[in-house]
Amino acid sequence: MAQQDMHDDPQQLELLRVARIGKAQGLKGEVTVRLFTDDPEWRFEPGSVLYEQDGETEYIVENSRTFKDRWIIKFEGTDDRNAAEALNGIELYGEADDPDEMLEADEWYPKDLIGLEARMAEDNGLGLPSGQVVGKVVDVVDSPAQSLLKIRLTEPVVTGQNAKGEDVVEKTALVPFVEQLVPEIDLDGQYLALDPPGGLIPGL
Repeated sequence: MAQQDMHDDPQQLELLRVARIGKAQGLKGEVTVRLFTDDPEWRFEPGSVLYEQDGETEYIVENSRTFKDRWIIKFEGTDDRNAAEALNGIELYGEADDPDEMLEADEWYPKDLIGLEARMAEDNGLGLPSGQVVGKVVDVVDSPAQSLLKIRLTEPVVTGQNAKGEDVVEKTALVPFVEQLVPEIDLDGQYLALDPPGGLIPGL
């Protein structure tokens, strides 16, 4: 799932966050990158154009390779270690994919998921009624391992007491955005289905 950055000006490119440049690799201008895309082979193929958030500053991929599960990129015009080190921390964006093609490939951007109603899936492992409303997706959170759906619970749950004897109320839950736990997404119907294990979502 790609990360999105929208521009208010319709004349500007619709850009999606693809990666963040990390440390220089070697002496020939290569850099390591942290990925925010599921399609690095396509995004980093030679000749691909990436942008800074303003959509104006361009970075053209000269070469790319992987080493120990890391992507290493060489951009045109970045030819030594000093130039590579100067790029550290820059976030790179690519042009948005075609929406129809994404639907066919079962892919979504965060903006598509925020606001969807979260319901229990059919034949869910908890044995709860199909379609039971759990809450609403209010955010998509990046983590090193995977994306997480932040769901505002329809019915906040008291999960215990703090040191002062006050009730601790859970109002949100984080659900890993993986097919096993989120088996269905219906953008037209404005909902997604959940099949969580016991204990993942308070109150279920």
